[in-house]
Amino acid sequence: MTLRCEGDRIVAMGDDDPHLTGGARIVNFENAFAIPGLIDCHVHMALDPSQSVAKQQQNSPRVIQPGMKARAEQMVRCGITTARDLGAADWSALALRDQIAAGQLPGPRLLCAGQPLTSPGGHCHFWGGEAGSLGAIEEVIARQLGHGVDWIKVMATGGVATQGTTPAAPQFDRLMLEAIVRRASAAGRFVAAHCHGTSGIRNAAQSGIRTIEHCSFAGQGGFGTDFDPAVVDALSAAHTWVSPTVNAGWERRRQVEGKPSGFFRRMSNVLQRVVAAGVPLIASTDAGIPGVYHHRLAEGLLAMQAYTGLDAEAVLRCATVDAAHALDIGHETGRLAPGLSADIMIIPADASVFLTNLLRPIAVFARGREVSPLPFAER
Repeated sequence: MTLRCEGDRIVAMGDDDPHLTGGARIVNFENAFAIPGLIDCHVHMALDPSQSVAKQQQNSPRVIQPGMKARAEQMVRCGITTARDLGAADWSALALRDQIAAGQLPGPRLLCAGQPLTSPGGHCHFWGGEAGSLGAIEEVIARQLGHGVDWIKVMATGGVATQGTTPAAPQFDRLMLEAIVRRASAAGRFVAAHCHGTSGIRNAAQSGIRTIEHCSFAGQGGFGTDFDPAVVDALSAAHTWVSPTVNAGWERRRQVEGKPSGFFRRMSNVLQRVVAAGVPLIASTDAGIPGVYHHRLAEGLLAMQAYTGLDAEAVLRCATVDAAHALDIGHETGRLAPGLSADIMIIPADASVFLTNLLRPIAVFARGREVSPLPFAER
């Protein structure tokens, strides 16, 4: 197979030798495999995973920005050519997005959400998106749009990282979520909802949310303890995408003393029943929270396969073509096809058979620009 690229686009592909111009560069990856660049649908570029979220709240942009740039470079060197940033206290990720798009910095294509909407004192209220009324919701969304966000993010339930909130408890009712979706839709934006608790998942599914983040069916006993098949049916009926934020750390939680852990049993049950109901999944990691590093999506895909029971090809689709569809950028990336962005990862063997082949890329091209792969030993 020959891929011919011009600038940032794939312009032709096939089994025959390409028609090359005099200045063409020929790169031979004989016996290797080409796949689309990977997509992580949930990251936080401003967060340093080596620190707690609370500890970073007082950091100035001068402190934050060098780390963001380094993380972006690590990501693209690991074959992650697109990522969706789902929130921080300011709009630093948008500035990084624009610098990468202009070719000033190496990194993945970024889609950014800015400050997430949250209830007063709610999850991540310290990021500045508190809204307790329809008028306040309008103000927060208008502020995000004014800064040029690509998505709107809402904290539909409490979260782990914010004292005084409970992951199982909803923060907005269905009517308020519907208002958020209407306002975002009027501006041509989709909404992503942080949802742990079952009632919050139900509210989000019934209000037109595009992607539900985490979807952990959290109850008083923790993640996966309040599973409700009727809510899964609501997700399926609404054609909602689930972004389960399965990261490399989930692999360490699979067993306790050589036996399947309670966390693994609960969350594999959740995800496998979501899959069985026909609800589509997309790859995501929540990179930036403590211990979850931005460049380790491939390891997260291995964990995703273990928890969901999907085969390697289906998981690979979750991180490429399906992710692009969910993020509404399938016209731009997610596949190898003429006319699409030249986001290409060259790997030593077929990842649709074994996902471990994603761990050692031979070459990476992001929008036609070649970047040096990050050696596995440096991950």
